[in-house]
Amino acid sequence: MNQIPSASQILLRPITLIISCTIFVILILVMGLMDLNRLDRSLVNFMEVRGLDVAEKIEREALVGYTSIMQMLRGEAAGETLIPLTDETFLTQESLIRALVNVIRSIDTRWPSGAISPEEAKGVMEKEGLWLLAVVDDSGRVLFQSRPLPRQILARAEPAVRKKKDLVIDLFGRSEKAGRSGVVALRRSGGNGTVIIALDEDALQWWGMRIAMQRAVDEAAQTPGVVFVTVLDGWGAVLGSRGEQPAIQGMTAQEKELLTGTLAVTARGVTLGEREHVMVMAPLALDGRPAGIVRVGFQRDRMDQILENNRHFLFLSMGFIVLAGLFSLWFVFQNHKRHLARLDEMRKRLEQSERLSSLGQLAAGVAHEIRNPLNAISMASQRLQREYLPCEEDKSQEFGRLTGVIRDEIRRLNVIIEDFLTFSRSRRLELRDYSLTEVVQKLAGLMGEEARARGIALTLRPDPDALMVPMDVDKLQQALINIVKNAIESIDGSGSIDIVMEKPQGDRAVVRISDTGSGLAPEEVEKIFDPDYTTKEKGLGLGLPIAYEIIRGHGGAIRVQSAVGRGTTFEITLPTRPASAAPPAR
Repeated sequence: MNQIPSASQILLRPITLIISCTIFVILILVMGLMDLNRLDRSLVNFMEVRGLDVAEKIEREALVGYTSIMQMLRGEAAGETLIPLTDETFLTQESLIRALVNVIRSIDTRWPSGAISPEEAKGVMEKEGLWLLAVVDDSGRVLFQSRPLPRQILARAEPAVRKKKDLVIDLFGRSEKAGRSGVVALRRSGGNGTVIIALDEDALQWWGMRIAMQRAVDEAAQTPGVVFVTVLDGWGAVLGSRGEQPAIQGMTAQEKELLTGTLAVTARGVTLGEREHVMVMAPLALDGRPAGIVRVGFQRDRMDQILENNRHFLFLSMGFIVLAGLFSLWFVFQNHKRHLARLDEMRKRLEQSERLSSLGQLAAGVAHEIRNPLNAISMASQRLQREYLPCEEDKSQEFGRLTGVIRDEIRRLNVIIEDFLTFSRSRRLELRDYSLTEVVQKLAGLMGEEARARGIALTLRPDPDALMVPMDVDKLQQALINIVKNAIESIDGSGSIDIVMEKPQGDRAVVRISDTGSGLAPEEVEKIFDPDYTTKEKGLGLGLPIAYEIIRGHGGAIRVQSAVGRGTTFEITLPTRPASAAPPAR
């Protein structure tokens, strides 16, 4: 038999591995220190280049969008190049209309009664770039006007004022009346009056740039790794934004340097919630003229990951090698531990087999004394059936059924005795597919009368389906009877026993037998299948060890849950198909 290695032998190879890892770690450290500074700057430059790419993309998209919007607003080409009216162009037009309608709705919601102060109206107009804001009632009477309301504008909004339309949009195709302002009128949500806004040429250009810039920002925000995008004009007003914005008021000193051309691009860290991000700031130019600043926020996770993966490559490698050495050492000890556990399990099984063998030898001494009364009972039942059969038909059938039950149980007892004599020796079970539901129902019928006689309620919840299980019917039934008998004997006075069949769990059928008996302590649960252990004052207490061996021979298992004073539950699992290597019963 192989000897278990000593502690010094087990530790020799891990120590050698740790020394090798240490040498390798030192070499990696020397190589890694040479690249740290260069790596930091390279990553920052990489993020700045990405920020410039996003800014250039916004410039291109915004210029195309602005040109197409102005073309629709003026009814002619805005510039030297005619922009074709595509689906994208009409989407841009829809965005402009939706934005202006939202402005009117916010005004309507903010002042539902129409009492708008000039100071508040001025703030809204400056914020939203409006030339005129007016509120009129259904008769055309002006309730509020930020400046005198021209009749031409009121006439253009008349369909909304007269309730003919809920919304009037007069923005597009103004080439025939150059310089004419755009008008949007919307009926108030309360149904009384109309809100009118007008935009002059400067306001239309500002809104055209705002919408074009917002669409360009939305497109740029789809770039992988981008968290937010913000575009500021030369005065620090937001032209477009997407994503959660950092709490920065106005323009920073670095952004002002970007506008003057002192800096080409710069970057800084920002915090959004609890996460750190990198914000790259770059100048924005339209038609070659400075137009504002682009702020692009990038996820810092990947940057940090790259920094960590490279800057601390040495430490990670060292840690990996140390962990690999520790894992190797742990694996050696675990392998040794599993080996000892297997030896201990084999020892326990050998001891149990020896005890069961002794039990079989003991049973052989009393087998003759048991067989003789069984034979006498069998012959007496046969004589009763032949000579004392009642004449009445109904009593004759009942008499025949009872004598048949006696003969069947005598035959089963004889088989049990035969099995008990050879229980300590290995033998194959005679397995065949049989309904586990039928076995459990028969069990309840056999044990129900005995339970009721002791004031115990025995309930059965079988599986409605005839669950087929490979089994030796008589032996499996004997195992279940032993468990139920143990449950009955554990109950002092009245109580209950529940037999429940559960739906198959994978390829395992489950039968759960629960009682409300005295229960077992944890140390008792570990010994209940030991033939040498019993808590009974009478008998040998072999029912549970025999049940355990029979169920194990079927490739099944028994799990016991018990608490003192609360009862015990036996959970029996059986394979629903023949086990490839089920251990033989002993």
